Amino acid sequence: MTSDPPPPTGSDGGLLAPVRAGTRVEALTSDRAWVRAMLDAEAALARAQARAGLIPGEAAALIDGTAAALTVDAADLARRARQSAGPVAPLVSDLREAVTGAGGKNAARLVHRGATSQDILDTAAMLVATRAIAAITADLESVMRLLADLAQRHRATVMAARTLGQHAVPTTFGLKAAGWLAGLLHARDRLRVLRLPAQLGGAAGTLAALVEAARQEAAHDPQARALSLVETYAEELGLRTPLVPWHAERSVVGELGAALSGTASALGKAATDVILMAQTEVGEVAESSQGGSSTMPHKRNPALSVLIRSASLQVPTYAQVLGREGGHERAAGAWQAEWSPLRECLRLTGGAAETAVELVAGLRVFPDRMRANAELSGGRIVSERLAAHLDRDELRAALDQEGPLGGPPELLDPAGYLGAAPELVDRVLAAYRERS
Repeated sequence: MTSDPPPPTGSDGGLLAPVRAGTRVEALTSDRAWVRAMLDAEAALARAQARAGLIPGEAAALIDGTAAALTVDAADLARRARQSAGPVAPLVSDLREAVTGAGGKNAARLVHRGATSQDILDTAAMLVATRAIAAITADLESVMRLLADLAQRHRATVMAARTLGQHAVPTTFGLKAAGWLAGLLHARDRLRVLRLPAQLGGAAGTLAALVEAARQEAAHDPQARALSLVETYAEELGLRTPLVPWHAERSVVGELGAALSGTASALGKAATDVILMAQTEVGEVAESSQGGSSTMPHKRNPALSVLIRSASLQVPTYAQVLGREGGHERAAGAWQAEWSPLRECLRLTGGAAETAVELVAGLRVFPDRMRANAELSGGRIVSERLAAHLDRDELRAALDQEGPLGGPPELLDPAGYLGAAPELVDRVLAAYRERS
């Protein structure tokens, strides 16, 4: 006889997504963090309206303080959200009730004034994303510092480059690490330039309710007052002022998803290479993780790399849902479909970035094994070089013979055919230092 499953708690601990379990970004994107961001948006709206002279300062202070102290059961809020297809309406009801209970019956009427639910949830999403990206970029900075050191130390460490899984020509491990660094540098720069906007447009993106409020206050130019309020609102939150409300024009969210997808993919590239280089038959690197197996005590699986790669494969799929066009002035379903995928993009990318710090910091490199692997083909790894010195028939005959190739040692040494690999490492390191 089996027991009934426990009721949902409203919080996902990441049992099936260990790459982000217990990470900073998981906490920054939790249900509690989303509720807090929505309350922050409501409080900022009240403060901005007070600064604009549209509501009394005492009312704004009461709303602000009450929002800061309010605690909400996220699971209960989620259940109540089913009635309005979103969590803002029941949360606003809770905030109004709390403000009333604090002795602010008149102030309670000013909660959420001039806003629509999407204003608050979109703004909250940008706050959550901004906070998560700050943690992600901090971890990327740590990974890049470690990779820069790795690339410098192994600038001339010879290893076999592999194309389509086979030996190609000699390269250096430093260049491989520099390639990882270059990918993350691009991803970090892309995240760094994101300036996510606040959202405030009212019922249909016209700011009509705020214009009317300004008119009631006998403002000289109520339209200008409402537009100025949007700027003040964004300033209160530390977000960018939008050109226009973007309720149904979702390129902002699409660009955010693309940047997170690119970051996860750059992390996944390094993880995939480590997995391949750590294979028993290759043995060129090893993780610091225990990588244990439930049945095979001898195994040391590249667990950290596996976690990072799992995230890198998921984020682009989630990102496909983001930024879909909405019909008219409010999307029915497309907007609501963004919420969970956006959170997963942030969580998985953040988890991968934090895990990558541990991976690179503890990565063990075996230069002797790299060199030995490069020599496995008996000099054939430099066949491209030999093609410049032998005619076609001579080269074919040399390659077809058994055993190591014969010929001048200076032509057969992999270290003598690195091209500009060390110099390419220098270029990446210079770009990294310039943009740090």
